[in-house]
Amino acid sequence: MTTLAENLLAKTNEYLPEDRTGIVLRALKYAEEAHDGQKRLSGEPFVAHPLETALYLADLRLDPTTLAAALLHDVMEDCGVSFRELEDRFGNEVARLVDGVTKLTQNEMKSEGRGQGLRVSSDDDTAQAASVRKMLMTMAEDIRVVLIKLADRLHNMRTLKALPKERRLAVAHETLEIYAPLAHRLGIWEMKWRLEDLAFQHINPPGYQAVSKLLSAKRTEREAYIEQVISVLRGELGNAGVKAEVTGRPKNIYSIYNKIQRYAARNRSFGEIYDLFALRVVVEGVRDCYAALGVVHSKWRPLPGQFDDYVANPKDNLYQSLHTAVLCEDALPVEIQIRTAEMHNLAEYGVAAHWLYKEGDVGDPRFEEKMTWLRQILEWQRDVSGAVEFVESFKTDIFRNQVLVYTPKGDIKELPAGASPLDFAYRIHTDVGHRCIGAKVNGKLVALNYELQNGDTVEIMTSKTVRGPSLDWLNQNHGYVKTSSAREKVRQWFNRQAKQVNIQRGREIFHKELRRLNTSLNDLEVAKLARYDTVDEFFAALGSGAITTNQIVERLSSQEVKPDEVEPVVLPAGGPGSDITVLGVGNLLTRVAMCCSPIRGDAIKGYITRNRGVTVHRASCQNILRESDGDRLVPVNWGEERTLYPVRLRLEAWNRVGLLRDVTSLVSDEGVNIASCVSEEADDLSIISLTVFIDGINQLSRLFAKFEGVNGVLRVSRATA
Repeated sequence: MTTLAENLLAKTNEYLPEDRTGIVLRALKYAEEAHDGQKRLSGEPFVAHPLETALYLADLRLDPTTLAAALLHDVMEDCGVSFRELEDRFGNEVARLVDGVTKLTQNEMKSEGRGQGLRVSSDDDTAQAASVRKMLMTMAEDIRVVLIKLADRLHNMRTLKALPKERRLAVAHETLEIYAPLAHRLGIWEMKWRLEDLAFQHINPPGYQAVSKLLSAKRTEREAYIEQVISVLRGELGNAGVKAEVTGRPKNIYSIYNKIQRYAARNRSFGEIYDLFALRVVVEGVRDCYAALGVVHSKWRPLPGQFDDYVANPKDNLYQSLHTAVLCEDALPVEIQIRTAEMHNLAEYGVAAHWLYKEGDVGDPRFEEKMTWLRQILEWQRDVSGAVEFVESFKTDIFRNQVLVYTPKGDIKELPAGASPLDFAYRIHTDVGHRCIGAKVNGKLVALNYELQNGDTVEIMTSKTVRGPSLDWLNQNHGYVKTSSAREKVRQWFNRQAKQVNIQRGREIFHKELRRLNTSLNDLEVAKLARYDTVDEFFAALGSGAITTNQIVERLSSQEVKPDEVEPVVLPAGGPGSDITVLGVGNLLTRVAMCCSPIRGDAIKGYITRNRGVTVHRASCQNILRESDGDRLVPVNWGEERTLYPVRLRLEAWNRVGLLRDVTSLVSDEGVNIASCVSEEADDLSIISLTVFIDGINQLSRLFAKFEGVNGVLRVSRATA
């Protein structure tokens, strides 16, 4: 018997009684015989894959039926074993699980290698979207099928190097976009971060290595600091009579990379990331959670805006914990999670905890409550027409971070981060969304594109009759509707309108929004680009909201349609002083070394300095060559250059004080350079002629949308002479 098989049996014997392990042993022997002589692309025996898959699930302490199905999950596909044979040998439940995984794998194989992630309206993505939709809907029948599939994907990611590069990247992107968020939504934390890091390692190797080096450079001092804080906190909790287990909590590389990107965008450094230092406090009861929180906040000053109470307000999969961040010893920020042992168990195992072996009872009376979000998906599915739209809905409405908001009666509604009052209205009921004319948040009137925050109380103001939505709600530049489910309901409303009305409306939208871009394509060419056979079909789709101006602009941009037939200007990707990047990390603080003064084109290398970011030297600099601490050296490169195109714009507006300031400030806020600006007055009108440098039609479209929101602006157009 192989070492893997011995490890699996040893692990199952830890939590399953002897009379429950028989089916696992029988499935193991059957899998070894069925896969005898088969090899994987990596060269290892094929049976190692189902064994590793079952080992991951044994770590989650899943029931013996699931473990047996995991061991057998490839025998139908790769060994020609029939459903009937599996049913006769192992029972109907095991056979159904294996059949479910096999069908998912077959759908997946049809869509493999079709690109990097799911993209709306792409023909190549339809098969992949259908595959993912099948997997998501399988959860309604038996979620254990998806748990097996997640474990299967986890081991496949560990052996991904054996695949060709294109297929490797496609699998990695799908893992990062679908499988890792799914593990997160199911509450299986460890599987989620493993999938993220493995996918990130293939998608962005320089970024992965750079973050690893940054963490390694500080590991010793970080671990020493965490031990110091743990010792202090244990003493404080003991003095307060709170029994608790205090441990350090690791952060995965991909989450730190994302945090670095967000901090760099706000000109903050790697050293300011507060949850690089993280603790977990596990106590006996709910009261002890708040007692421990009081100890923490009385000992150290809490950071504003960094407290979340998921004990009183559990997440929709019943995750519970108190989250806070405080300034600890030496004024360093530390994130602390406080929870009970039961909460910790749920946080670690997620929905898999439903099948945790319990003496005399393997049931979980709250399991259905944990899966409320899944029932919502099944309900929304009825409103979503295609597979691609369904998967996009899942990614935007379910996989994003969530905010908890309240109805006026105190009921909690969970929405994706960035959701608006209109998203809230459509979540309550389709008719409420269609009749919405305004919203109050915490008793105050707000704009319909207001971004909801945790704890907001939202009241929707409605008309007595159904007025119907505005087509502006589908313009993503305005931010009225963020969730795919609400957007789909708005589209459906317009789909029910008369076709001729939609054609006329679409024609008006097209001429207003797109003709001003002065592309060289005619109406039919744009319609073909949007994959419609006739101009009328295209206008009807545009007028009904089935396709948006944003999507048309994306199509034009993807075809490399240039804003003007003029000579482009090549500029560095960033502004002065920002054209050096730490590979894979982004805009960390950098400075040029005075000892060798590298210039663009020189081979360069970075050196991590304490509290001063990264110093950039020439690769041949003697100071670098003599450096003995290799962990402080990081790869750097000159930033990429980008091509910008001059575009002439004409704005007509009512003359008022501050108009020119508002226009130029808006352009600056968009990160667009102004080459020239001339303002003329005619009666009560002001004519502003601008020449700006943009990177493509996408950016030009956003500028038009922003200009039209400026007070007093009547018309915006491209200057033709």
